[in-house]
Amino acid sequence: MSGDGTQRVGDGTRCVRGGEHPTQEVGAPVHRGPVLTSTFHLGRPEEADAGADFYARADNPTWREFEAAVGALDGGPCTVFPSGMAAIATVLRGFTTPGRGALLPSDGYYVARALADEELAPLGIGVGYCATAGDWPAAIAEHRPGLVLLETPSNPGLEVCDVAAVADAAHRIGAVVAVDNTTATPLGQRPLELGADLVVAADTKAVSGHGDLLLGHVSAADPVHAERIRAMRTRGGAVAGPMETWLALRGLGTLDLRLARQAENARALAVALRETPGVHDVRWPGLADDPSHVLARKQMRRWNGILRFTLRDVHAVSDFLSRTTLVDSATSFGGIRTSADRRARWGDAVPEGLVRLSCGIEDPADLVADVLGALGQV
Repeated sequence: MSGDGTQRVGDGTRCVRGGEHPTQEVGAPVHRGPVLTSTFHLGRPEEADAGADFYARADNPTWREFEAAVGALDGGPCTVFPSGMAAIATVLRGFTTPGRGALLPSDGYYVARALADEELAPLGIGVGYCATAGDWPAAIAEHRPGLVLLETPSNPGLEVCDVAAVADAAHRIGAVVAVDNTTATPLGQRPLELGADLVVAADTKAVSGHGDLLLGHVSAADPVHAERIRAMRTRGGAVAGPMETWLALRGLGTLDLRLARQAENARALAVALRETPGVHDVRWPGLADDPSHVLARKQMRRWNGILRFTLRDVHAVSDFLSRTTLVDSATSFGGIRTSADRRARWGDAVPEGLVRLSCGIEDPADLVADVLGALGQV
């Protein structure tokens, strides 16, 4: 039983049943579709209901279903956004000031860094950086930020930082801690339970899982923060389409199953790649001797399907991608199809031949054979 007396259920059950109303009317559809409207009936002035929907920029029934499901997985009220970057941008703009800036991972998602450098810094908002595996308490003491944004495991390096320790250091100076949980997924890691104030994610990736939509969200430990984020969404207009939200809710139902197969594939590939000539620096936190494993095991509930390795140079990566049949050359990750991305092409400070590979749900033996066969011809 949980603390409020409700029955605890497993990840798969919560993914499938999340967002549902507790009772269902006879004759109601089991699988409800998206609510596609921009306006709602107001009725006569004397019939006004303060809690009723009135305009789709403020709220939508489909949003509420998705937010209830994902918020339950994250452990706090959820606000959906049209993309992961819309979610990150809202947090960066909403929890920084010229006097209290942002501290970000220097090896995290490059677009978040670009937004901070090119939009926040020109406004006089201080921007500082710390490596994911670096000394965060020291960096917090030096920069005294208003917002600390973490990404763990990091993208693309798969480094890990101690969320609880960072949150403790940040809270001592009154900073808000947000964790980009995209790579871990809400099943793999619950940053709010580790002491973070906010969790952000690109639901374009594993949550929706099919590579056919853009979506993101922010969940908050404090309802006051949640209301602030929701108000910023309404005022700023960064609103998600109900069709995309509904598709993501539908995809969420299989997250538990997909994550299990993706992690199985990642483990099999990581072990095989370590024995493959010409492949270097294989990293996957689930390996017992990975540099991040001990800390990752402490704060992560489950492993995911993302690994990294390095080939000789850009030509070797190109050769590999041209010879594989089960690996798409694509920059997103977390979907049902295995994909690979040479991250240096986007400006990440990584070796030219570093590959981030996102395992799909193909049969493990087929995927390993295809990858090793392609690499054997490089």
